[in-house]
Amino acid sequence: MTTIMDIISGRDPHETEFHQAVTEVVGSVKLVLDKNPEYRHARIVERMVEPERIIQFRVPWVDDQGRVQVNRGFRVEMNSAIGPYKGGLRFHPSVNLSILKFLAFEQVFKNALTTLPMGGAKGGADFDPKGKSDNEVMRFCQSFMSELFRHLGADRDVPAGDIGVGGREIGYMFGMYKKLKNEFTGMLTGKSLNWGGSLIRPEATGYGSVYFAQEMLTTRHQTLKDKICLVSGSGNVAQYTTEKIIQLGGNVVTLSDSTGYIYDEKGIDLDKLVYVKYLKNLKRGRIREYAEKYPEAVYMEFDPAADHSPLWNHRADCAFPSATQNEINELDARNLVNNGVQVVCEGANMPTTLEGIDIFLDHKILFAPGKAANAGGVAVSGLEMAQNAMRIKWNSQEVEERLRKIMQHIHRECLVASEEYGTPGNYVNGANIAGFVKVAEAMMDQGVV
Repeated sequence: MTTIMDIISGRDPHETEFHQAVTEVVGSVKLVLDKNPEYRHARIVERMVEPERIIQFRVPWVDDQGRVQVNRGFRVEMNSAIGPYKGGLRFHPSVNLSILKFLAFEQVFKNALTTLPMGGAKGGADFDPKGKSDNEVMRFCQSFMSELFRHLGADRDVPAGDIGVGGREIGYMFGMYKKLKNEFTGMLTGKSLNWGGSLIRPEATGYGSVYFAQEMLTTRHQTLKDKICLVSGSGNVAQYTTEKIIQLGGNVVTLSDSTGYIYDEKGIDLDKLVYVKYLKNLKRGRIREYAEKYPEAVYMEFDPAADHSPLWNHRADCAFPSATQNEINELDARNLVNNGVQVVCEGANMPTTLEGIDIFLDHKILFAPGKAANAGGVAVSGLEMAQNAMRIKWNSQEVEERLRKIMQHIHRECLVASEEYGTPGNYVNGANIAGFVKVAEAMMDQGVV
């Protein structure tokens, strides 16, 4: 019998990240398919794993030396059964169709879990904004949007930021879209506050991840207070994950970037976090400079040839992988378990390999997959869309309270779904099943389209 994995491996044999994302979901939803044969008859899974549309285009631009550069641009519109496409844009040299398809596929389930009417998509380019001047980034963004604009709209496809796409890039792209379309609509989220952005949007992914971890700990009658936490990354998600952990009484001892990580046994307090934000957001420096400013911290470079990451080999209670995909492998997972970690909450997209996930589940670790734990970012993007549509702005307390309630709802949905399908406490199955059923029902209602 031909399986889903046979189909996608045959069609796209080199898309390993996409295969990994589908493998994780298919393992969970088999429980649903066995109970609901109508989904098999309608070939819901086969339709879900095939994007509704893939747009690929060239992005020519001129650098500051007057040389013409050419990059590839993409948009993967995966599924629009429950609403307009929604998902970030990533600018990074590693961007390719495999990565964008895995991200778009994850986004479908993540958006469904938020309770907001949003389909799933992802896009970006193999452009690296690091080391580029503001003018170079502006010219690239304008060229990128001059093609992508024809596929976007508030009721069609609403991108946001991701790795390499922050407020600067969103602003340049929005300006070009507005010029080309001659209209001011909420077709991008993550905008600046004075022209349509939402309060708490920068904080949302990190805050939401910590709220989810807090809910998981509640099931064991614990809190984050005095918990030692390992956080990877030092960008937006890691910064605000750290901030919320500190606010709730936890103690963050690590941060990282692509070259290495710092271990601060005394803990990263709010004053030190202010420096991290300056270092990464304004100075655009490297995390090693943290250890230069705070000598009590230790900086260690990553070894690309190593079979594990030393960041995950410290005594701790909680781990928040908040950097990139597949940063925790099987050996890292074993190290975390052996060092006493009770909670692993994914702030990044798919940061744990399939083998690592199995180890966490086998050892009854409270493991939150990214499609549930990091849904806070897209949730507040949805709230930004709502505010744009109504031409209003909610205050920060209202937005954060809505975010907290959404994360509580996602946690509850995961628990209910995992219980209903015979795997109580398994948040991987719970997230995959809850998201899948919502999208599948919409697809059934709408026919074969």
